[in-house]
Amino acid sequence: MNVDKATAGLPEANSRRRWWALAAVALGVSLIIMDATVVNVALPVVIEDIGLTATQAEWMNAVYSLMLAALLLTTGRAGDLWGRRRLLLVGMVVFILASVAAGSVDSGIALIAARLVQGVGAAMILPATLSTVNAIFSGRERAIAFAVWGSTIGGMAAVGPLVGGWLTTDVTWRWAFWLNIPVGLVVLALVLWAVPETRDPGEHRSLDLRGAALSTLGMGAIVFALIEGGQYGWWLQDSGALSPVPVAMAIGILLMVVFVLDQLRRRRAGDSVLVDLTLLRLRSFRYGSIAALVVALGEFGLLFTLPLLLQNALGYSALGTGWLVLFLAIGTFLISGATPQLTARFGARAVVRIGLACEAIAIGGLAITLSASISGTAIAAWLFLYGAGVGMATAQLTNVILTDVPVAESGQASGLQSTFRQLGSALGVAVLGTLLVVSLGTSTDSHLADAGVPADARTPIVETVRHSAGAAIPSLQADPSTEIAGDAAADAMITASRITTGVAAGIILVGLAATLALPAPARRDEEDGERADAASTEADA
Repeated sequence: MNVDKATAGLPEANSRRRWWALAAVALGVSLIIMDATVVNVALPVVIEDIGLTATQAEWMNAVYSLMLAALLLTTGRAGDLWGRRRLLLVGMVVFILASVAAGSVDSGIALIAARLVQGVGAAMILPATLSTVNAIFSGRERAIAFAVWGSTIGGMAAVGPLVGGWLTTDVTWRWAFWLNIPVGLVVLALVLWAVPETRDPGEHRSLDLRGAALSTLGMGAIVFALIEGGQYGWWLQDSGALSPVPVAMAIGILLMVVFVLDQLRRRRAGDSVLVDLTLLRLRSFRYGSIAALVVALGEFGLLFTLPLLLQNALGYSALGTGWLVLFLAIGTFLISGATPQLTARFGARAVVRIGLACEAIAIGGLAITLSASISGTAIAAWLFLYGAGVGMATAQLTNVILTDVPVAESGQASGLQSTFRQLGSALGVAVLGTLLVVSLGTSTDSHLADAGVPADARTPIVETVRHSAGAAIPSLQADPSTEIAGDAAADAMITASRITTGVAAGIILVGLAATLALPAPARRDEEDGERADAASTEADA
């Protein structure tokens, strides 16, 4: 894939609108990233309001990130061929319409379906925004633009829970989705006014539909297996029959292996490919992308499980949970102002590593100090440190990943690294969500036994708590006849959350280890900036 080029004819006045274009794409990114987390604090209320099961709750979150991960390669390539601005506009319209549907549903299946369509729209938006930034900025301005883009991802992931908590408490959880309508319309207006059209100028290129099908079905099957393992059993069902989980996992892995081999074969033959996997030969791109996947796995998995703990076991309201998680965003935004100076002094690799170390320390500290008596101040402090780490790591990781990528391959590389991030997000919800539910069931049974509850009476309580992902705990505690069971389940929720949070810290450490393999940065070709400047003065006739 060639470097992003704005097509010919863009007026000079439009080239001066690039900062407005950055505002448009940053707002678009903030919308789709916020929507990945805005429903987290509303989740207990949604579970009770429309009767979601624990598995449906996981799917409501994971299907959004899954569609993002599964379709980014396809939509990124489609934008290269047919115009990224055009894809951005279509994606925003799809996203807005799906948000209308998500806020109007009355069943778990309908909500999951609406979230799936939201994910399709978001998958059109995300690669178009990054490629547009890459096309219209150069040199020092490009570094600033990438920092804004990356900080938006980290910060808005934390702002989402506050917005969701406020809407759930003072209005209705449905406005967590309907809020996308007015903001989305603003994005559409800014894109139409300020964002130039960009596309791949290469001729005789087509969309690899076979690769798109293989990658989408393969990742879908793998995430299905991870989410449904607790429901159907990892090997055998309760009836003794073979569970569909290992079958789905095997099919998913097989499809992804076939996808990789097919992409390599097509590239050797000179045919169009969905993604140039030879980019992974670059050490900076390979290890940076692995780090991005692992970090997203830990971050988004934590943001899924933490609100469940705060509301179901520690007694926080949805709004109170949002205010606590806001300290994560505060840490992110405050450190973002100093990140350029830190990068200039220590280098992008060092800033990423420092950020990941702060994240791991914060999550690990939260896991160690988590208890029924932990104060809100302590939670806020850990989240603030975690947010500072996110601000350093996320803002610079994109720059590190793309630093050694040839200019002509930058657009494709942008789409691939975004896919790694979104796959990590989907896997984070699946892996840590499943771990929380499984641990919650086991721990609840153990705590009920310690409280003297007979075995025949424990089973229905354990199933109720597990299938509701802990949402049933407050009602159990409120009923005098089940208060003892409710208190035991709350303690079990804390235990399960400590396990899940500890695993999240370990995952972040794996991401940190991946960055240790990053090579020293090579001197950036100045021609990169000149070409990007030239791209910003061209447009489609």
